[in-house]
Amino acid sequence: MTDLTGKHGLVVGVANKRSISWSIAQAAAESGARLALTYPSARLEENVRELAGTLADALVLPCDVTSDEQMAALTEALDRDFGGLDFLVHGVAFAQQADLENRFLETSREGFRIALDVSAYSLVGLSRAVVPLMARRGGGSILTLTYLGSDRVVRNYNVMGVAKAALEACVRYLAVDLGPQNIRVNAISAGPIKTLAAKGIPGFSDVLGVYRERAPLGRNVETSEVADAAMFLLGPAGRGVTAETLFVDAGFHAVGI
Repeated sequence: MTDLTGKHGLVVGVANKRSISWSIAQAAAESGARLALTYPSARLEENVRELAGTLADALVLPCDVTSDEQMAALTEALDRDFGGLDFLVHGVAFAQQADLENRFLETSREGFRIALDVSAYSLVGLSRAVVPLMARRGGGSILTLTYLGSDRVVRNYNVMGVAKAALEACVRYLAVDLGPQNIRVNAISAGPIKTLAAKGIPGFSDVLGVYRERAPLGRNVETSEVADAAMFLLGPAGRGVTAETLFVDAGFHAVGI
């Protein structure tokens, strides 16, 4: 097991117990890390606080990733309580329902802006906010979550696929910028999992069936498997890995016709 004793981490994107970010948070806490979890709005605050209550001494802080002011306030709170930061898990993504249900051609300008802002630019903004805290620790690890729809057309994924493509490009550019400060930036591309976000994708159950049929392992993946991969990238075993997208999808990404 990865040992994160004495480490401090920020996990953004926990919505409920089915969230991939929550599974990563649990694994990090079990490995000894002290965590801060964020909630984007009052609607999700209760869920996040309830989950955080099962962790040892976790902080719960507000953070709407579309607000530079809230990101600045988040940094101040982490500075005050943690004094530094060792890792960031970015699990935020959003697209308007209409832009998932309609053809990609019909994506609205505002819908495009929202999807790219929340799902991709937020990694840039959060990274910029926490870099000074990581620099105090002599480096750190930043991890985000992506999906194969960034590279291939997945039915009904639409503007979210474009946003994930931008997110993966952000990973590479941030890795180059932050490498001199010993800060690594990576992504995990997980297979389809029944999360709150996945419920908004029409035909999602069909996608699960295709993965079971075609993936080399003949099954879908679980959040715990993504969390195990995350521990590798967040911990010392992954110290030489940056600018990477690691697939945790039962091998589906490698299969053609």
